[in-house]
Amino acid sequence: MTDSAMLKSDVFFMQKAIDLARKGLYSTKPNPAVGCVLVKDGIIAGEGWHQKAGQPHAERVALANAGEKAQGSTAYVTLEPCSHFGRTPPCADGLIEAKVARVVVAMRDPNPLVAGQGIQRIENAGIEVVVGVLEAEAKAINLGFIRKMEKQLPFVRLKMASSLDGRTAMNNGESHWITGEESRREVHKMRALSGALITGIGTVLADDPSLTVRLTDEELAALNLTQENCHPIRVVLDPNLSMPTDAKMLSLPGRTILMTSKETTDRAPELVEILHNQGIEMVAVSAQDDHLDIESILRYLAEVEDINDVMVESGAIVAGAFMQSGLVNELHSFIAPSLMGNAAKPMFVLPGIDSMEQKMNFQIQSMDRFGDDVRLILVPKETV
Repeated sequence: MTDSAMLKSDVFFMQKAIDLARKGLYSTKPNPAVGCVLVKDGIIAGEGWHQKAGQPHAERVALANAGEKAQGSTAYVTLEPCSHFGRTPPCADGLIEAKVARVVVAMRDPNPLVAGQGIQRIENAGIEVVVGVLEAEAKAINLGFIRKMEKQLPFVRLKMASSLDGRTAMNNGESHWITGEESRREVHKMRALSGALITGIGTVLADDPSLTVRLTDEELAALNLTQENCHPIRVVLDPNLSMPTDAKMLSLPGRTILMTSKETTDRAPELVEILHNQGIEMVAVSAQDDHLDIESILRYLAEVEDINDVMVESGAIVAGAFMQSGLVNELHSFIAPSLMGNAAKPMFVLPGIDSMEQKMNFQIQSMDRFGDDVRLILVPKETV
């Protein structure tokens, strides 16, 4: 096979591995989604994808499916095979023991403590390794895992639903519903993708939201989820511990964490004890002028709760604070074809600017249509 033909073949089969990895996008957290295809004489001998943390990794599933056909095959893996013992044995060892002839890896492991070790182990066994085939596509699958490993922060998606004139609710708080059913279903899928869902105490007091994933059993099954394991951790930013003890979300499936300030817990130990006795989880972080430090919140979620992906679904104050923090990776703006007028509430509370040079700039990454609504996915645009 010529080098050109081999490259085309590598791209073709790696794309198949990426398609398999996507099946685990919703269910593998906090692990990355990974796919593997074993190919012998141009024919797929075995394939697999990682379905859930604690279950076999993609390589082990593909090897089991291939059996003896794995010997002499080429393994296409979307992420560098692991080289350490966790809840499952190292996949690098599995490929070596199966006597594969060649391993094609889309991307190295982003964990700086282990990056390259799986590749090195396979190469030390005399097996050819190729790295970087469809690397960008493979990275796009695991944005949260990569960011957590590289920055010790989760990947943050801020979702807003608004009218054409950028309004999110009437002045009296009424907001049901600005966008249509199709958009709301997509929002529930976004929740299911996330390890944590952040909102503010103002939203809780105004709306008493559930903040759960409300999809049918069939819709969840398509995401490899069930009603029992689909809900992200609900995180309420509550600097003064104003959370009503009868708030709806506290009695619903899934965990709720109140993020409050260290000053509040020091100032009101009796209130802290009452909430604690009622089984309400609380985490104290640094704050200034009743504004919780967003980076501290995100680092806690990444380092303590092992969260890869965070969704922010809040009112204008919290949304504005996140935008000002510079820690939002994607803005998901659902826009309905309607006008609500100047008396309605805006999308963000942000400080005024004095010149156009100070405006926040974004780049449109994609545009979708859900029923009558449009969803823009935007990323912060770096300006020179």
